[in-house]
Amino acid sequence: MDSSALRLDAGPVDYVLIALYFVFVLGIGLLARRQVSSSIDFFMSGRSLPAWVTGLAFISANLGAVEIMGMSASGAKMGMPTFHYYWIGAIPAMLFLAIVMMPFYYGSGVRSVPEFMKRRFGTGAHLVNAISFALAQVLIAGVNLFLLAKIVNMLLGWDMTVSTIVAAVIVLSYITLGGLSAAIYNEVLQFFVIVAALLPLTLAALHKVGGWDGLQAKMKAAGTDGELSSWPGNSLTGFTDSVWSVIGIVFGLGFVLSFGYWTTNFVEVQRVMASKDMNSARRAPIIGTFPKMFIPFIIIIPGIIAGALVPEIAKAKASGGNPDYNNSLLYLMSDLLPNGLLGVAIAGMLAAFMAGMAANISAFNTVFSYDIWQEYVVKDRDDAYYIKIGRIMTVVATVIAIGTSLLARSYSNAMDYLQTLFGFFNAPLFATFILGMFWKRMTPTAGWAGLVSGTVGALVVAVLSENALGDLSQDVIHIGGQGASFVAAGTAFVVDIVVSVIVSLMTQPKPAESLRGLVYSETPKEDFEEDTNTSFFKSPTKLAGLSLLLVIILNVVFH
Repeated sequence: MDSSALRLDAGPVDYVLIALYFVFVLGIGLLARRQVSSSIDFFMSGRSLPAWVTGLAFISANLGAVEIMGMSASGAKMGMPTFHYYWIGAIPAMLFLAIVMMPFYYGSGVRSVPEFMKRRFGTGAHLVNAISFALAQVLIAGVNLFLLAKIVNMLLGWDMTVSTIVAAVIVLSYITLGGLSAAIYNEVLQFFVIVAALLPLTLAALHKVGGWDGLQAKMKAAGTDGELSSWPGNSLTGFTDSVWSVIGIVFGLGFVLSFGYWTTNFVEVQRVMASKDMNSARRAPIIGTFPKMFIPFIIIIPGIIAGALVPEIAKAKASGGNPDYNNSLLYLMSDLLPNGLLGVAIAGMLAAFMAGMAANISAFNTVFSYDIWQEYVVKDRDDAYYIKIGRIMTVVATVIAIGTSLLARSYSNAMDYLQTLFGFFNAPLFATFILGMFWKRMTPTAGWAGLVSGTVGALVVAVLSENALGDLSQDVIHIGGQGASFVAAGTAFVVDIVVSVIVSLMTQPKPAESLRGLVYSETPKEDFEEDTNTSFFKSPTKLAGLSLLLVIILNVVFH
Protein backbone atom coordinates (compact mmCIF):
# COMPACT_ATOMS: atom_id res chain seq x y z
CA MET A 1 0.00 0.00 0.00
CA ASP A 2 1.39 3.38 -1.03
CA SER A 3 0.95 5.73 1.88
CA SER A 4 1.96 8.61 -0.35
CA ALA A 5 -1.45 8.33 -2.01
CA LEU A 6 -3.08 9.25 1.29
CA ARG A 7 -3.64 12.96 1.65
CA LEU A 8 -5.64 14.90 4.22
CA ASP A 9 -7.74 17.36 2.23
CA ALA A 10 -7.58 20.24 4.68
CA GLY A 11 -9.32 23.54 3.92
CA PRO A 12 -8.64 27.13 5.06
CA VAL A 13 -10.70 26.67 8.25
CA ASP A 14 -8.63 23.61 9.17
CA TYR A 15 -5.36 25.49 8.71
CA VAL A 16 -6.61 28.36 10.87
CA LEU A 17 -7.51 25.95 13.68
CA ILE A 18 -4.10 24.26 13.43
CA ALA A 19 -2.33 27.64 13.46
CA LEU A 20 -4.28 28.73 16.55
CA TYR A 21 -3.25 25.54 18.30
CA PHE A 22 0.42 26.22 17.63
CA VAL A 23 0.05 29.77 18.93
CA PHE A 24 -1.25 28.33 22.21
CA VAL A 25 1.59 25.78 22.35
CA LEU A 26 4.34 28.37 21.88
CA GLY A 27 2.55 30.80 24.19
CA ILE A 28 2.60 28.22 26.99
CA GLY A 29 6.31 27.73 26.37
CA LEU A 30 6.96 31.50 26.66
CA LEU A 31 4.87 31.79 29.85
CA ALA A 32 6.62 28.78 31.40
CA ARG A 33 10.02 30.33 30.63
CA ARG A 34 9.21 33.22 32.99
CA GLN A 35 8.84 30.73 35.86
CA VAL A 36 12.25 29.11 35.34
CA SER A 37 14.71 30.48 37.89
CA SER A 38 16.47 27.28 39.00
CA SER A 39 17.28 23.77 37.77
CA ILE A 40 14.43 22.39 39.89
CA ASP A 41 12.07 24.76 38.05
CA PHE A 42 13.39 23.68 34.63
CA PHE A 43 13.64 19.93 35.24
CA MET A 44 10.97 19.34 37.94
CA SER A 45 8.52 22.29 37.62
CA GLY A 46 9.60 23.40 41.09
CA ARG A 47 7.59 20.52 42.60
CA SER A 48 4.58 22.83 42.78
CA LEU A 49 1.83 21.37 40.57
CA PRO A 50 -1.61 20.13 41.74
CA ALA A 51 -2.67 16.48 41.43
CA TRP A 52 -5.16 16.97 38.59
CA VAL A 53 -2.53 18.70 36.43
CA THR A 54 0.16 16.07 36.99
CA GLY A 55 -2.46 13.30 36.68
CA LEU A 56 -3.58 14.48 33.24
CA ALA A 57 0.02 15.11 32.17
CA PHE A 58 0.86 11.62 33.44
CA ILE A 59 -1.44 9.98 30.89
CA SER A 60 -1.03 12.63 28.20
CA ALA A 61 2.72 12.00 28.12
CA ASN A 62 1.84 8.45 27.16
CA LEU A 63 -1.05 9.49 24.92
CA GLY A 64 1.32 10.32 22.11
CA ALA A 65 1.91 9.17 18.60
CA VAL A 66 2.89 5.70 19.71
CA GLU A 67 -0.30 5.10 21.67
CA ILE A 68 -2.74 6.66 19.22
CA MET A 69 -1.23 5.32 16.00
CA GLY A 70 0.15 2.15 17.59
CA MET A 71 -2.99 1.14 19.51
CA SER A 72 -5.31 1.98 16.61
CA ALA A 73 -2.98 -0.03 14.37
CA SER A 74 -3.15 -2.96 16.80
CA GLY A 75 -6.95 -2.59 16.89
CA ALA A 76 -7.10 -2.77 13.09
CA LYS A 77 -4.77 -5.75 13.04
CA MET A 78 -5.92 -7.76 16.08
CA GLY A 79 -9.17 -6.26 17.42
CA MET A 80 -10.40 -6.30 21.03
CA PRO A 81 -7.38 -8.08 22.59
CA THR A 82 -5.64 -4.71 22.28
CA PHE A 83 -7.79 -3.54 25.22
CA HIS A 84 -5.55 -5.65 27.49
CA TYR A 85 -2.85 -2.96 27.24
CA TYR A 86 -5.16 -0.76 29.29
CA TRP A 87 -7.31 -2.93 31.55
CA ILE A 88 -4.83 -5.72 32.34
CA GLY A 89 -1.71 -3.62 31.99
CA ALA A 90 -1.84 0.15 32.50
CA ILE A 91 -4.56 0.61 35.13
CA PRO A 92 -3.29 -1.96 37.71
CA ALA A 93 0.27 -0.69 37.19
CA MET A 94 -0.73 2.96 37.72
CA LEU A 95 -2.53 2.02 40.94
CA PHE A 96 0.53 0.09 42.14
CA LEU A 97 2.72 3.11 41.42
CA ALA A 98 0.42 5.39 43.41
CA ILE A 99 -0.12 3.22 46.48
CA VAL A 100 3.15 1.29 46.79
CA MET A 101 5.96 3.14 45.06
CA MET A 102 5.25 6.87 45.22
CA PRO A 103 6.04 7.06 48.96
CA PHE A 104 9.57 5.96 48.05
CA TYR A 105 9.95 8.13 44.96
CA TYR A 106 8.50 11.34 46.35
CA GLY A 107 9.46 10.75 49.96
CA SER A 108 13.13 10.26 49.12
CA GLY A 109 13.28 13.62 47.33
CA VAL A 110 15.10 12.19 44.31
CA ARG A 111 14.98 14.02 40.98
CA SER A 112 14.89 10.94 38.77
CA VAL A 113 14.49 7.16 38.77
CA PRO A 114 18.22 6.64 38.10
CA GLU A 115 18.99 8.80 41.16
CA PHE A 116 16.83 6.46 43.27
CA MET A 117 18.81 3.54 41.84
CA LYS A 118 22.04 5.25 42.88
CA ARG A 119 20.88 5.61 46.49
CA ARG A 120 19.82 1.97 46.64
CA PHE A 121 22.60 0.29 44.65
CA GLY A 122 25.41 2.76 44.07
CA THR A 123 27.12 4.09 40.95
CA GLY A 124 27.20 0.85 38.90
CA ALA A 125 23.43 0.36 38.68
CA HIS A 126 22.94 4.12 38.47
CA LEU A 127 25.19 4.50 35.43
CA VAL A 128 23.74 1.44 33.62
CA ASN A 129 20.19 2.67 34.23
CA ALA A 130 20.94 6.28 33.24
CA ILE A 131 22.66 5.30 29.97
CA SER A 132 20.06 2.69 28.99
CA PHE A 133 17.21 5.09 29.79
CA ALA A 134 18.78 7.91 27.77
CA LEU A 135 19.26 5.54 24.82
CA ALA A 136 15.67 4.31 25.06
CA GLN A 137 14.28 7.85 25.05
CA VAL A 138 15.98 8.93 21.84
CA LEU A 139 14.87 5.69 20.17
CA ILE A 140 11.26 6.17 21.30
CA ALA A 141 11.34 9.89 20.47
CA GLY A 142 12.29 8.82 16.96
CA VAL A 143 9.05 6.84 16.68
CA ASN A 144 6.98 9.82 17.80
CA LEU A 145 8.87 12.09 15.43
CA PHE A 146 8.38 9.74 12.47
CA LEU A 147 4.62 9.60 13.02
CA LEU A 148 4.43 13.38 13.57
CA ALA A 149 6.32 13.90 10.31
CA LYS A 150 3.89 11.57 8.55
CA ILE A 151 1.00 13.88 9.51
CA VAL A 152 2.88 16.93 8.21
CA ASN A 153 3.69 15.01 5.02
CA MET A 154 0.08 14.02 4.45
CA LEU A 155 -1.21 17.47 5.32
CA LEU A 156 1.15 19.53 3.19
CA GLY A 157 2.63 16.98 0.79
CA TRP A 158 6.15 17.81 1.92
CA ASP A 159 8.98 15.33 1.59
CA MET A 160 9.26 13.05 4.66
CA THR A 161 12.77 14.29 5.47
CA VAL A 162 11.64 17.93 5.39
CA SER A 163 8.51 17.04 7.40
CA THR A 164 10.65 15.29 10.02
CA ILE A 165 12.94 18.31 10.48
CA VAL A 166 10.01 20.78 10.69
CA ALA A 167 8.19 18.58 13.21
CA ALA A 168 11.35 18.31 15.32
CA VAL A 169 11.83 22.09 15.38
CA ILE A 170 8.23 22.63 16.58
CA VAL A 171 8.69 20.33 19.59
CA LEU A 172 12.17 21.64 20.30
CA SER A 173 10.98 25.23 20.53
CA TYR A 174 8.64 24.96 23.51
CA ILE A 175 10.68 22.41 25.52
CA THR A 176 13.80 24.57 25.23
CA LEU A 177 11.85 27.62 26.33
CA GLY A 178 10.03 26.38 29.41
CA GLY A 179 11.45 22.99 30.39
CA LEU A 180 9.18 20.51 32.18
CA SER A 181 6.49 23.07 33.06
CA ALA A 182 6.04 23.91 29.38
CA ALA A 183 5.85 20.20 28.56
CA ILE A 184 3.35 19.44 31.35
CA TYR A 185 0.95 22.32 30.71
CA ASN A 186 1.07 21.63 26.98
CA GLU A 187 0.33 17.97 27.75
CA VAL A 188 -2.79 18.99 29.70
CA LEU A 189 -3.92 21.14 26.75
CA GLN A 190 -3.05 18.33 24.36
CA PHE A 191 -5.13 15.83 26.33
CA PHE A 192 -8.32 17.85 25.79
CA VAL A 193 -7.46 18.53 22.14
CA ILE A 194 -6.86 14.82 21.54
CA VAL A 195 -10.21 13.83 23.08
CA ALA A 196 -11.97 16.58 21.08
CA ALA A 197 -10.39 15.16 17.94
CA LEU A 198 -10.91 11.44 18.45
CA LEU A 199 -14.42 11.40 19.93
CA PRO A 200 -16.13 12.83 16.80
CA LEU A 201 -14.04 10.50 14.62
CA THR A 202 -15.18 7.48 16.65
CA LEU A 203 -18.85 8.50 16.47
CA ALA A 204 -18.62 9.19 12.72
CA ALA A 205 -16.93 5.82 12.12
CA LEU A 206 -19.58 3.96 14.14
CA HIS A 207 -22.32 5.74 12.22
CA LYS A 208 -20.70 4.86 8.89
CA VAL A 209 -20.41 1.16 9.71
CA GLY A 210 -23.98 0.96 11.04
CA GLY A 211 -23.27 1.03 14.76
CA TRP A 212 -21.91 -1.85 16.82
CA ASP A 213 -24.35 -4.32 15.23
CA GLY A 214 -23.24 -3.23 11.78
CA LEU A 215 -19.59 -3.66 12.70
CA GLN A 216 -20.28 -7.18 14.02
CA ALA A 217 -22.14 -8.09 10.82
CA LYS A 218 -19.38 -6.73 8.58
CA MET A 219 -16.64 -8.55 10.49
CA LYS A 220 -18.64 -11.78 10.54
CA ALA A 221 -18.99 -11.61 6.77
CA ALA A 222 -15.23 -11.12 6.49
CA GLY A 223 -14.55 -13.97 8.90
CA THR A 224 -12.82 -11.69 11.43
CA ASP A 225 -15.58 -11.50 14.07
CA GLY A 226 -13.30 -13.42 16.46
CA GLU A 227 -11.38 -10.15 16.83
CA LEU A 228 -14.34 -8.77 18.83
CA SER A 229 -13.50 -11.12 21.73
CA SER A 230 -10.68 -9.99 24.00
CA TRP A 231 -9.82 -13.43 25.42
CA PRO A 232 -7.78 -15.60 24.97
CA GLY A 233 -6.07 -13.02 22.74
CA ASN A 234 -4.14 -15.41 20.47
CA SER A 235 -3.91 -12.75 17.76
CA LEU A 236 -2.14 -10.43 20.21
CA THR A 237 0.36 -12.91 21.61
CA GLY A 238 0.92 -15.04 18.53
CA PHE A 239 0.49 -18.19 20.64
CA THR A 240 -1.67 -20.97 19.20
CA ASP A 241 -2.31 -22.43 22.64
CA SER A 242 -4.99 -20.41 24.44
CA VAL A 243 -3.69 -21.17 27.93
CA TRP A 244 -0.21 -19.91 27.08
CA SER A 245 -1.78 -16.89 25.41
CA VAL A 246 -3.59 -15.94 28.62
CA ILE A 247 -0.39 -16.48 30.63
CA GLY A 248 1.54 -14.34 28.16
CA ILE A 249 -0.99 -11.50 28.46
CA VAL A 250 -1.27 -11.60 32.26
CA PHE A 251 2.43 -12.13 33.06
CA GLY A 252 4.31 -10.78 30.01
CA LEU A 253 2.09 -7.83 29.14
CA GLY A 254 0.18 -7.19 32.37
CA PHE A 255 2.87 -7.68 34.99
CA VAL A 256 6.33 -7.39 33.46
CA LEU A 257 5.90 -4.93 30.59
CA SER A 258 3.13 -2.74 32.00
CA PHE A 259 4.31 -2.60 35.60
CA GLY A 260 7.83 -2.05 34.32
CA TYR A 261 6.72 0.80 32.09
CA TRP A 262 4.35 2.65 34.42
CA THR A 263 6.32 2.29 37.66
CA THR A 264 9.95 2.70 36.60
CA ASN A 265 9.79 4.69 33.36
CA PHE A 266 10.97 8.17 34.25
CA VAL A 267 9.00 9.67 31.35
CA GLU A 268 5.86 8.97 33.37
CA VAL A 269 7.24 9.18 36.90
CA GLN A 270 8.77 12.59 36.21
CA ARG A 271 5.32 14.12 35.86
CA VAL A 272 4.17 12.77 39.23
CA MET A 273 7.38 13.95 40.91
CA ALA A 274 6.41 17.50 39.94
CA SER A 275 3.41 17.32 42.33
CA LYS A 276 3.21 19.81 45.18
CA ASP A 277 3.05 17.28 48.05
CA MET A 278 2.94 13.56 48.88
CA ASN A 279 -0.85 13.32 48.78
CA SER A 280 -0.93 14.93 45.34
CA ALA A 281 1.88 12.68 44.12
CA ARG A 282 -0.05 9.56 45.17
CA ARG A 283 -3.38 10.78 43.79
CA ALA A 284 -1.99 11.91 40.43
CA PRO A 285 -1.62 8.43 38.84
CA ILE A 286 -5.00 7.38 40.31
CA ILE A 287 -6.71 10.45 38.85
CA GLY A 288 -5.10 9.51 35.54
CA THR A 289 -6.62 5.99 35.61
CA PHE A 290 -10.18 7.26 35.20
CA PRO A 291 -9.77 8.83 31.74
CA LYS A 292 -7.15 6.19 30.87
CA MET A 293 -9.58 3.26 31.19
CA PHE A 294 -12.00 4.86 28.68
CA ILE A 295 -9.41 6.04 26.14
CA PRO A 296 -9.49 2.66 24.27
CA PHE A 297 -13.03 3.46 23.13
CA ILE A 298 -11.76 6.43 21.08
CA ILE A 299 -8.48 4.86 19.90
CA ILE A 300 -8.89 1.09 19.52
CA ILE A 301 -12.54 1.06 18.38
CA PRO A 302 -11.79 3.37 15.40
CA GLY A 303 -8.87 1.08 14.56
CA ILE A 304 -11.15 -1.99 14.59
CA ILE A 305 -13.62 -0.15 12.35
CA ALA A 306 -10.80 0.87 9.98
CA GLY A 307 -9.75 -2.78 9.73
CA ALA A 308 -13.25 -3.64 8.52
CA LEU A 309 -14.21 -0.47 6.64
CA VAL A 310 -11.11 0.93 4.92
CA PRO A 311 -10.63 -0.98 1.62
CA GLU A 312 -6.84 -0.55 1.62
CA ILE A 313 -6.62 -2.35 4.97
CA ALA A 314 -9.58 -4.76 4.79
CA LYS A 315 -8.56 -6.16 1.38
CA ALA A 316 -4.95 -6.66 2.47
CA LYS A 317 -6.09 -8.44 5.64
CA ALA A 318 -8.42 -10.72 3.67
CA SER A 319 -5.66 -11.69 1.26
CA GLY A 320 -3.11 -12.32 3.98
CA GLY A 321 -1.13 -9.18 3.16
CA ASN A 322 0.62 -6.76 5.51
CA PRO A 323 -0.94 -3.31 5.16
CA ASP A 324 0.46 -0.24 6.90
CA TYR A 325 -1.81 -0.38 9.92
CA ASN A 326 -0.28 2.86 11.22
CA ASN A 327 -2.44 4.72 8.67
CA SER A 328 -5.75 3.38 10.05
CA LEU A 329 -6.89 6.59 11.77
CA LEU A 330 -5.60 8.76 8.95
CA TYR A 331 -7.78 6.93 6.42
CA LEU A 332 -10.81 7.39 8.65
CA MET A 333 -10.06 11.08 9.11
CA SER A 334 -9.67 11.57 5.37
CA ASP A 335 -12.88 9.68 4.52
CA LEU A 336 -15.26 10.74 7.30
CA LEU A 337 -14.49 14.19 8.69
CA PRO A 338 -15.69 17.45 7.11
CA ASN A 339 -13.63 20.61 7.05
CA GLY A 340 -13.50 22.18 10.50
CA LEU A 341 -13.70 18.84 12.30
CA LEU A 342 -10.78 17.69 10.14
CA GLY A 343 -8.76 20.65 11.42
CA VAL A 344 -9.56 19.72 15.03
CA ALA A 345 -8.60 16.09 14.32
CA ILE A 346 -5.31 17.08 12.68
CA ALA A 347 -4.53 19.41 15.60
CA GLY A 348 -5.35 16.52 17.94
CA MET A 349 -3.00 14.17 16.13
CA LEU A 350 -0.25 16.78 16.08
CA ALA A 351 -0.87 17.38 19.78
CA ALA A 352 -0.56 13.69 20.53
CA PHE A 353 2.67 13.29 18.66
CA MET A 354 4.21 16.38 20.19
CA ALA A 355 3.15 15.28 23.69
CA GLY A 356 4.86 11.93 23.28
CA MET A 357 8.06 13.32 21.85
CA ALA A 358 8.19 16.18 24.35
CA ALA A 359 7.84 13.69 27.20
CA ASN A 360 10.75 11.64 25.84
CA ILE A 361 12.98 14.67 25.31
CA SER A 362 12.21 16.33 28.68
CA ALA A 363 12.92 13.06 30.52
CA PHE A 364 16.13 12.60 28.51
CA ASN A 365 17.49 16.07 29.27
CA THR A 366 16.78 15.63 33.00
CA VAL A 367 18.52 12.27 33.26
CA PHE A 368 21.46 13.37 31.10
CA SER A 369 21.96 16.64 32.99
CA TYR A 370 21.47 15.31 36.53
CA ASP A 371 22.48 11.67 36.36
CA ILE A 372 25.25 11.66 33.79
CA TRP A 373 26.73 15.14 33.29
CA GLN A 374 26.47 16.49 36.84
CA GLU A 375 27.32 13.15 38.45
CA TYR A 376 30.23 11.97 36.31
CA VAL A 377 31.46 14.79 34.06
CA VAL A 378 31.22 18.30 35.57
CA LYS A 379 30.34 18.49 39.29
CA ASP A 380 29.51 21.35 41.65
CA ARG A 381 28.58 24.08 39.14
CA ASP A 382 25.78 26.61 39.60
CA ASP A 383 22.16 26.06 38.52
CA ALA A 384 22.46 28.26 35.45
CA TYR A 385 25.17 25.98 34.06
CA TYR A 386 23.02 22.83 34.36
CA ILE A 387 19.98 24.57 32.86
CA LYS A 388 22.22 25.49 29.91
CA ILE A 389 23.37 21.87 29.61
CA GLY A 390 19.72 20.76 29.74
CA ARG A 391 18.79 23.10 26.87
CA ILE A 392 21.82 22.01 24.82
CA MET A 393 20.96 18.33 25.32
CA THR A 394 17.37 19.05 24.32
CA VAL A 395 18.72 20.15 20.94
CA VAL A 396 21.12 17.18 20.74
CA ALA A 397 18.38 14.67 21.62
CA THR A 398 16.09 16.15 18.99
CA VAL A 399 18.79 15.83 16.32
CA ILE A 400 19.43 12.20 17.34
CA ALA A 401 15.67 11.53 17.24
CA ILE A 402 15.66 12.66 13.61
CA GLY A 403 18.14 9.85 12.93
CA THR A 404 16.35 7.20 15.00
CA SER A 405 13.04 8.05 13.27
CA LEU A 406 14.45 6.13 10.29
CA LEU A 407 14.30 2.89 12.32
CA ALA A 408 10.58 3.29 12.91
CA ARG A 409 9.84 3.41 9.18
CA SER A 410 10.55 -0.31 8.80
CA TYR A 411 7.67 -1.33 11.15
CA SER A 412 4.06 -1.50 9.87
CA ASN A 413 2.86 -1.35 13.48
CA ALA A 414 4.67 1.11 15.73
CA MET A 415 3.55 -0.78 18.83
CA ASP A 416 5.56 -3.86 17.78
CA TYR A 417 8.71 -1.73 17.78
CA LEU A 418 7.91 -0.10 21.10
CA GLN A 419 7.12 -3.32 22.95
CA THR A 420 10.47 -4.72 21.83
CA LEU A 421 12.27 -1.68 23.28
CA PHE A 422 10.29 -1.89 26.53
CA GLY A 423 11.32 -5.53 26.89
CA PHE A 424 14.99 -4.48 26.67
CA PHE A 425 14.89 -1.52 29.04
CA ASN A 426 11.84 -1.56 31.35
CA ALA A 427 11.45 -5.25 32.19
CA PRO A 428 14.91 -5.76 33.79
CA LEU A 429 14.68 -2.39 35.54
CA PHE A 430 11.36 -3.36 37.11
CA ALA A 431 12.83 -6.67 38.30
CA THR A 432 15.81 -4.94 39.90
CA PHE A 433 13.59 -2.27 41.41
CA ILE A 434 11.07 -4.64 42.97
CA LEU A 435 13.64 -7.06 44.32
CA GLY A 436 15.73 -4.24 45.77
CA MET A 437 12.69 -2.58 47.36
CA PHE A 438 11.49 -5.69 49.19
CA TRP A 439 14.75 -7.62 49.81
CA LYS A 440 17.32 -5.80 51.91
CA ARG A 441 19.95 -8.48 51.19
CA MET A 442 20.22 -7.43 47.54
CA THR A 443 23.66 -5.91 46.96
CA PRO A 444 24.98 -3.02 44.82
CA THR A 445 26.85 -5.47 42.57
CA ALA A 446 23.64 -7.41 41.98
CA GLY A 447 21.92 -4.16 41.01
CA TRP A 448 23.96 -3.57 37.85
CA ALA A 449 24.63 -7.25 37.12
CA GLY A 450 20.89 -7.99 37.09
CA LEU A 451 20.15 -5.06 34.79
CA VAL A 452 22.81 -6.04 32.26
CA SER A 453 21.99 -9.76 32.26
CA GLY A 454 18.24 -9.12 31.97
CA THR A 455 18.76 -6.83 28.99
CA VAL A 456 21.02 -9.40 27.33
CA GLY A 457 18.39 -12.10 27.94
CA ALA A 458 15.69 -10.00 26.24
CA LEU A 459 18.04 -9.24 23.33
CA VAL A 460 18.78 -12.95 22.78
CA VAL A 461 15.07 -13.78 22.65
CA ALA A 462 14.43 -10.91 20.21
CA VAL A 463 17.24 -12.08 17.92
CA LEU A 464 15.96 -15.68 17.97
CA SER A 465 12.31 -14.66 17.35
CA GLU A 466 10.49 -14.41 14.03
CA ASN A 467 10.57 -10.65 13.55
CA ALA A 468 10.96 -8.70 16.83
CA LEU A 469 14.09 -7.02 15.43
CA GLY A 470 13.08 -7.04 11.78
CA ASP A 471 15.79 -8.43 9.52
CA LEU A 472 18.10 -9.09 12.48
CA SER A 473 15.75 -11.78 13.88
CA GLN A 474 16.69 -15.37 12.99
CA ASP A 475 13.26 -17.08 13.27
CA VAL A 476 14.56 -19.81 15.60
CA ILE A 477 11.72 -19.24 18.09
CA HIS A 478 8.52 -19.33 16.02
CA ILE A 479 6.51 -16.63 17.80
CA GLY A 480 4.57 -14.04 15.82
CA GLY A 481 2.38 -11.12 16.83
CA GLN A 482 3.65 -9.29 19.88
CA GLY A 483 4.26 -12.56 21.68
CA ALA A 484 7.99 -12.22 21.06
CA SER A 485 8.15 -8.98 23.06
CA PHE A 486 6.13 -10.59 25.88
CA VAL A 487 8.50 -13.59 25.99
CA ALA A 488 11.54 -11.29 25.79
CA ALA A 489 10.22 -9.18 28.67
CA GLY A 490 9.41 -12.26 30.76
CA THR A 491 12.88 -13.64 30.07
CA ALA A 492 14.50 -10.34 31.06
CA PHE A 493 12.54 -10.29 34.31
CA VAL A 494 13.34 -13.89 35.29
CA VAL A 495 17.02 -13.68 34.28
CA ASP A 496 17.42 -10.42 36.19
CA ILE A 497 15.87 -11.91 39.37
CA VAL A 498 17.93 -15.13 39.19
CA VAL A 499 21.23 -13.35 38.52
CA SER A 500 20.50 -10.73 41.20
CA VAL A 501 19.78 -13.38 43.85
CA ILE A 502 22.90 -15.40 43.00
CA VAL A 503 25.18 -12.35 42.93
CA SER A 504 23.64 -10.97 46.15
CA LEU A 505 24.39 -14.19 48.01
CA MET A 506 28.01 -13.97 46.85
CA THR A 507 28.64 -10.27 47.61
CA GLN A 508 28.40 -7.83 50.52
CA PRO A 509 25.10 -5.98 51.11
CA LYS A 510 24.83 -2.36 52.22
CA PRO A 511 24.43 -1.68 55.97
CA ALA A 512 20.78 -1.86 57.05
CA GLU A 513 20.85 1.68 58.47
CA SER A 514 21.63 3.07 55.00
CA LEU A 515 18.48 1.55 53.51
CA ARG A 516 15.93 3.70 55.33
CA GLY A 517 13.50 5.14 52.77
CA LEU A 518 14.76 2.68 50.15
CA VAL A 519 13.64 -0.75 51.41
CA TYR A 520 10.26 -1.48 52.96
CA SER A 521 11.50 -3.52 55.90
CA GLU A 522 13.98 -0.80 56.90
CA THR A 523 11.62 2.15 56.61
CA PRO A 524 9.49 3.09 59.65
CA LYS A 525 5.82 3.64 58.90
CA GLU A 526 5.98 7.15 60.31
CA ASP A 527 8.29 8.11 57.41
CA PHE A 528 5.37 7.78 55.04
CA GLU A 529 2.38 10.04 55.01
CA GLU A 530 -0.58 7.99 56.19
CA ASP A 531 -3.80 8.07 54.21
CA THR A 532 -6.00 9.47 56.97
CA ASN A 533 -7.97 11.88 54.80
CA THR A 534 -11.68 11.29 55.22
CA SER A 535 -12.58 13.14 52.02
CA PHE A 536 -13.21 10.59 49.28
CA PHE A 537 -11.55 12.60 46.52
CA LYS A 538 -8.55 13.44 48.70
CA SER A 539 -7.92 9.83 49.78
CA PRO A 540 -5.52 7.84 47.52
CA THR A 541 -6.70 4.43 48.80
CA LYS A 542 -10.41 5.21 48.35
CA LEU A 543 -9.86 6.57 44.84
CA ALA A 544 -7.71 3.56 43.97
CA GLY A 545 -10.44 1.19 45.19
CA LEU A 546 -13.03 2.89 42.98
CA SER A 547 -10.71 2.76 39.95
CA LEU A 548 -9.98 -0.94 40.48
CA LEU A 549 -13.69 -1.73 40.76
CA LEU A 550 -14.47 0.10 37.51
CA VAL A 551 -11.72 -1.64 35.53
CA ILE A 552 -12.87 -5.07 36.80
CA ILE A 553 -16.40 -4.26 35.60
CA LEU A 554 -15.04 -3.20 32.17
CA ASN A 555 -13.05 -6.44 31.88
CA VAL A 556 -16.16 -8.50 32.66
CA VAL A 557 -18.49 -6.59 30.32
CA PHE A 558 -16.10 -6.52 27.34
CA HIS A 559 -14.57 -9.99 27.69
